[in-house]
Amino acid sequence: MPNSGAAPLKQQVVGTWKLIRVFVDGPTKVEPYGPSPHGVMFFDAAGNFSVSIVRAGIPKFASNIRTTGTDAENKAAVQGSLAYFGRYTIDEADSSITVSIAASSYPNFGGERQKRLLALTIKESGDELLVTNPTPSGGGVAKQIWKRLP
Repeated sequence: MPNSGAAPLKQQVVGTWKLIRVFVDGPTKVEPYGPSPHGVMFFDAAGNFSVSIVRAGIPKFASNIRTTGTDAENKAAVQGSLAYFGRYTIDEADSSITVSIAASSYPNFGGERQKRLLALTIKESGDELLVTNPTPSGGGVAKQIWKRLP
């Protein structure tokens, strides 16, 4: 659906966003990062972006050293988080964003271009942004809800 806001979508998405929810619609609805994920997303006016998502409650490493986690600790950390950054462009006509991923904690994303749909709504509580990925790496249709930070 085309953006109906006063300013162009590219101007409206610039800023810092806090993750509210991530879910994947498929045969069943799944929350891959749990019911209360942590996350932050940045867009700047020059076309740079960064996204970090972390499942709440990932157990701490017993060794207290990041590079010496057990297999189980490393698995929980990797499966419970995703970070990527790079450049983005906005297509005002179809309210979409295409991200060109420079690098990611999931190595297969590095160098990829991925398109997502954007829906920006202004509510009494602030700006909310719905990002829909129609082809996520895990299947289904992934949706992320973000709230603009001041």
